[in-house]
Amino acid sequence: MPIEVASKRRKVKRPDAMVIDVTSRGPEPWVRFSPFYPHGQIPVPMSPGVFSESVEGVWQALKVFESADVDPAKLAVTSMKGLKRTVRRFGQVRGHRAGLTGDHLLDYRTARHEIYLPTYRWVLENHLQGLVAQLHDLAESADVVLLDYTTNGDPDDLSTPLSHAALIADHLRRSAPTSRRAE
Repeated sequence: MPIEVASKRRKVKRPDAMVIDVTSRGPEPWVRFSPFYPHGQIPVPMSPGVFSESVEGVWQALKVFESADVDPAKLAVTSMKGLKRTVRRFGQVRGHRAGLTGDHLLDYRTARHEIYLPTYRWVLENHLQGLVAQLHDLAESADVVLLDYTTNGDPDDLSTPLSHAALIADHLRRSAPTSRRAE
């Protein structure tokens, strides 16, 4: 299955491939793969009964800084804007809380594995089955290039942000389509 990930910041020279922008600035329906997209009812890891509108809402809500703890308001953001919490405003990141009311912090690598990856996978499996099946079908008949702002597909490479496009590509390689319905 020929699926590649490329940087949206660079010119993709693949006239033979289907190029799909899966960023928050991508077109419908592919924008739905963005971690910022408000699917709703996304379970927050280690927080029974707590849900988020978006994957990014979970990631930002559980982030803890020198001068700010968790921010549950990020779980309710539906506009795809105003989600980011930055070191400029709150100081250095201390880690991610192990659940909204958790008693300890997770380091960056552990947070990727216990918060981000399972949350994004949950969205792929529960909100995006139809679009995943469409991508799978496209990749069966043509090369597919997924555009993202970063191309890092290794959750253990902490030197650069993780690419959700790479997570999509990995998911497609590992799974067969489970649904043919359009999203």
